[in-house]
Amino acid sequence: MNFKETYDQKRTDVEHALEKLMLRPDGRLADHIKAMRYSLFAGGKRVRPVLCIAASQTIDPAIEPVMTVACAFECIHTYSLIHDDLPAMDNDDLRRGKPTNHKVFGEAEAILAGDGLLTYAFELLSDPHVSSRIFPENQLRLIRIIAQAAGSLGMVGGQAIDMDSEGKEISFDTLQYIHSRKTGALITASVQAGAICANASKDQFAALTCYGEKIGLAFQIVDDLLNVEGTTEQLGKSAGSDAELEKATYPAYFGVETSRSKAHEAISAAKDILDIFGGNAVFLRELADYILTRKK
Repeated sequence: MNFKETYDQKRTDVEHALEKLMLRPDGRLADHIKAMRYSLFAGGKRVRPVLCIAASQTIDPAIEPVMTVACAFECIHTYSLIHDDLPAMDNDDLRRGKPTNHKVFGEAEAILAGDGLLTYAFELLSDPHVSSRIFPENQLRLIRIIAQAAGSLGMVGGQAIDMDSEGKEISFDTLQYIHSRKTGALITASVQAGAICANASKDQFAALTCYGEKIGLAFQIVDDLLNVEGTTEQLGKSAGSDAELEKATYPAYFGVETSRSKAHEAISAAKDILDIFGGNAVFLRELADYILTRKK
């Protein structure tokens, strides 16, 4: 099976699990849950849950993925997109080629849909079914790692500095801070969670953490480049919005070619880190290349 077939299969497995785990739009909360499901099932690459699954299988190829943990990442990621798109944030009309959540359901419901997805992720992570698959102390450990990655020390903090930096000249240190948290933190946590689910050794966990940090940086640099070079039709969201909002991005700081070179460097380093896993890391290496060459 080639990389695309393997990736598509893992993504399909995630889709089926999300459909099984997600709340149904019934009863008094039907409209609220419809808003949650609208964005959760609007398409997407499912990179974070796929990374979680792949990391665990890099350690033990025969392991059955803890799909509940993987799906929690997609709930957190989707919540962040809903809130990112709000008028008070990036004020976007399109996401994944469809009207953004607040354009369909209104701002208040979009906020609540995002809140619902975030908190539901932790309901999934704390499910007793998870502790029946991994040691309870590991369940607590991954919940803490994910909470930190999603919160003020991670994604939310990165977004706060990102918003505060609009229209300002910033240092490279600040740019690194934004990218490592706004995007990189949750990507790194998804790899770490997979490692924990597979009872990774200290060295394996450290290697996968470093891999996650490198691909997280490359992912955001490529996002920055696509916003400059892509079209709205290609991306499924507004192209050129970073420049309009005067966002702190790698192309704005370094230019397009140097930014592309830095993304290549990060991906090369990420793949080198995987040497300790030998042939078990083929998919993660190919996934790193996919992150570099993706077009949306």
